[in-house]
Amino acid sequence: MLNQVNRRQALKSVAATTSLMVIGRASRAADYGDLATNKFLGRVKVLATVEDSKVFTEGPAWGHGALYFTNVRAAKILKWDGQNLSIFRENSNEANGLHFDAEGNLWACEGGAGRVTKTHWQTGKIEVLANEFNSFPLAAPNDLCFDYKQRCFFSSRPGVEDPSKGNVNAVYRRDPDGTLAQVLAWPDIHMPNGLVTAPDGKHLYLIEAHPDADHHRDIRRYEITEDGRLVNEEIVIDFYPGRSGDGMAIDAKGNLYVAAGLHATRKTSETLDTKSGIHVISPDGKLLAFRETPEDTITNCTFGGKKLKTLFVTCGTKLLAIPTRIPGKPIH
Repeated sequence: MLNQVNRRQALKSVAATTSLMVIGRASRAADYGDLATNKFLGRVKVLATVEDSKVFTEGPAWGHGALYFTNVRAAKILKWDGQNLSIFRENSNEANGLHFDAEGNLWACEGGAGRVTKTHWQTGKIEVLANEFNSFPLAAPNDLCFDYKQRCFFSSRPGVEDPSKGNVNAVYRRDPDGTLAQVLAWPDIHMPNGLVTAPDGKHLYLIEAHPDADHHRDIRRYEITEDGRLVNEEIVIDFYPGRSGDGMAIDAKGNLYVAAGLHATRKTSETLDTKSGIHVISPDGKLLAFRETPEDTITNCTFGGKKLKTLFVTCGTKLLAIPTRIPGKPIH
């Protein structure tokens, strides 16, 4: 059981990460010059601009021949059918990350309600799958993914620092039988965000995206054990001091497509060392390709379309599409 965590313990945890296996290192501005971008990504196309009183796009998910994504601040789930943008669901409780399961039902991280839900595709019924742990409400669920055993992993933040008073920043695993386990937690991780599982089914990648100085801004890889634990942590790439990734997708060869960076600084310690756009990163942490996106803040991406060879990107008020040379990992 974790004990109360203070600032000193948190910084001690930061220092401890130097003992981890580090596969890659932060991309600096100079690193963007010699890339094979055209071997991975086509040109950026703006599919739609979201117009609403408040706009913060997130959570793209491909299913049923269409692209679904969220406007977090307006509490809406939107749908792009290839021609038109429409509202799929209102009053979404500030839903963020979305994902379709193997049966075609839509799972959502409803951050405003502190819960993960499933919309049954045939009936439209919304089922609450997780909303508390250890008798405390969940901190806002943020993003989610599945492994080949249909276990759902999801990130949850911002939480408290003292686990005796609530739930900390964490990653959870929900098993098909409804069992909920906390598989990673503060202070070992700082601000969990996007996550994906590898094509081999044996590894999970996690983005750490803490905006404060001296905290994790990197991508970590874990082995998934048979019983669903996450072990043997490695740092794949470190974005610090720039803005880390937010969400990501993975292709059939195991390369990561990471939505990261900023065009302009915001009121955090994040610098502009990480450019704003899609970063293609190999499993060994090498930056292979980069395609700049038009406005802040780029948040997430997913593969979809014909043969899973389109990368859909949520970026500020825009929904973008980027053709890819390699298809996405099979969804199920």
